Amino acid sequence: MSRDTAELVAFDDVWNAPPSREHRRGGGRGGVIAFLVVVLLLLLGGGGYTAWALTAPVASPALSVTAPPAPVGERVALALPTQGAAMISVEGAEEFLGPDAAGVWAATGGNDVQPLASVTKLVTALVVLEAYPFDGPADNGPTLTFDAADEDLYDKYYAMGSTIAPMPRNSSMTLRDALTAMLVPSASNYAEAVATWAFGSTGSFAARAQDWLARNGLRDTVVVEPTGNSARNVSTPSDLLALARIAAAQQTVASIVAKPVAQAGAAGRVVNTNGLLGSYGVTGLKTGNLGPGTHLLIYRAMLDVGVGAPLTITGVTTGAESRDSLTASVASLLGSIQAGFHEVSVAEVGRSLGTVTTPWGSDADIVIGRSASILTWSDTPVEVVLDYRDPVEYADGEVIGTLTWTAGPETATADVQISGAIEPPTALWRLTHPEALG
Repeated sequence: MSRDTAELVAFDDVWNAPPSREHRRGGGRGGVIAFLVVVLLLLLGGGGYTAWALTAPVASPALSVTAPPAPVGERVALALPTQGAAMISVEGAEEFLGPDAAGVWAATGGNDVQPLASVTKLVTALVVLEAYPFDGPADNGPTLTFDAADEDLYDKYYAMGSTIAPMPRNSSMTLRDALTAMLVPSASNYAEAVATWAFGSTGSFAARAQDWLARNGLRDTVVVEPTGNSARNVSTPSDLLALARIAAAQQTVASIVAKPVAQAGAAGRVVNTNGLLGSYGVTGLKTGNLGPGTHLLIYRAMLDVGVGAPLTITGVTTGAESRDSLTASVASLLGSIQAGFHEVSVAEVGRSLGTVTTPWGSDADIVIGRSASILTWSDTPVEVVLDYRDPVEYADGEVIGTLTWTAGPETATADVQISGAIEPPTALWRLTHPEALG
């Protein structure tokens, strides 16, 4: 038998042979046919085709990639008080809370007129300091000397059940110390003494106070005496919020009311009535009450919520049943704001985003390269953007893009990468798929 005849007999044996297990996995008779085509090409002198097929470029693998759905944060309910009224403003988180947050961000209980109580003393201090301003933080102001009439104020307010502080006859102290005795423990005898010293009488003080209130836009606030013991001293939550901003901006007042404990000249050691100082970033400002159901607090807090600089929160809460319930109410509100800024998980490492598939049947996953989270407020919408490109090496771990999540001013990113190696096409596949070659 000649060589050509022997080769044809061998070809006929292969064609008619039953498919092996390996052939069945590879596609049955179609795989056999492809193999025989290669054999024929080789036998018939297809050296030029073989060289071309083994080196020609192949079609690029196909990418199928989908961005993960945007997560939704848990909605946070503000712990606004259920008794009385409250109003707050927040500065420093407008991108999260909206552009109006620095005005009135949240409120409850209406805006009705109610007793000003000892918050009146804050007005007294501001009116006096307008008439006798300090020349910087080192200036303690003029010296006050208390006579017998001033000493009698101690007995007067003691009989009324109002807060008092020692005021020995013929004792002297600076205006700063006198204001400290008036504001920190809320001593009514010092409030009247300072107002009388500054303006000659409580009546003259009341006139100056009403002028000051009008010039500062507090038109719903009335002050008829300097201590707050009179129920005729009244205001509204909106006016109290504005008063809190004014007081916080007055350096002398702000520095005094921030002290939990202070030495106030002849008055001695005094303790602040504001039990929230130092908690939730609270730095002031003033408490007041005329009995159960009238407790109120205007406050300033520098609240750290993890978004950079602390938020500046100015607030007022009125109508509490007691000092303890007032403190607890404001603490709950500030705590709910702080808790409302939370991390939201946006990515888990290894999560599949799709696949990369080659014409020759090799494939790999496209996955998120690292876990990521983003800090946001409550259920602020999170936007997700997927940016990817064709791989260069199609290698395991090759980064082919980026996922970016945005919530307010905050962003988080994670790489998009290949997981699993892309195998190159075999020589057999190249030789049997000329239509897929470039």
